[in-house]
Amino acid sequence: MRISLFIAIVLLAGCLAGIIHGLVNLALVEPYLDKAIGIENQHKFASGDAKNTPQFWAEYYSYRAWQKGGQLLAGAILGTSIGALYGIIFGYTRNILPGNNFVKKALVLAAIMWITLYLIPFAKYPANPPTVGDPATILLRQTLYVSFIAISGFGALGFYQVYKRLKNKKFLAFLGYAGLVIVTFVAMPQNPDAITAPMDLINGFRAVSIVGVSTFWLAIGLILGVLWQKMQPDKVKQSKFQ
Repeated sequence: MRISLFIAIVLLAGCLAGIIHGLVNLALVEPYLDKAIGIENQHKFASGDAKNTPQFWAEYYSYRAWQKGGQLLAGAILGTSIGALYGIIFGYTRNILPGNNFVKKALVLAAIMWITLYLIPFAKYPANPPTVGDPATILLRQTLYVSFIAISGFGALGFYQVYKRLKNKKFLAFLGYAGLVIVTFVAMPQNPDAITAPMDLINGFRAVSIVGVSTFWLAIGLILGVLWQKMQPDKVKQSKFQ
């Protein structure tokens, strides 16, 4: 393995996928955030927590412009971080992943990680816009979501080890993982916050959130697969003097 080349293509794939994710969020997610924050602002005005003044709106638009402007940078940083994990796993599993080229193998791994680290936890704790949720429960909600991700991710890793050791009846590993997910889904508590925002806003936000995250995993699979196929960092070039 040419380590420097491996690190370069892994980080580049994650960074580019993160930027793509940021662009999708700007185009699809931000309009829903604007609506949700607008509702939240009206609640603040009604309760007296804030005053509907030109100064308030000047500060608000300045803050939102800063938030939107940072989408690409935030996406690049997050994508690079996730890409590092994804690349390490791909480096270890590339020879056993299904597919006759590295692009297909990378897409298979991306699909597996999308399902285990995002789709399954999302089914239990779907994304909500800012107007949903009591600030006092943020830590609890984050803990529940991260815990589900950890259980799903480490569970998949554990049952993969079981899968490798089973000579026959390998389907038992898949059944075991499915059982773990079902038990976790039932046992873990529901989101503690009631939804008071319009359901069309909630459902629309969740739909575009799925599109955004799915785009990231598709992009990182394609980009890393193409770079790996072209650069082949796992093949050490032979010296012409040998």
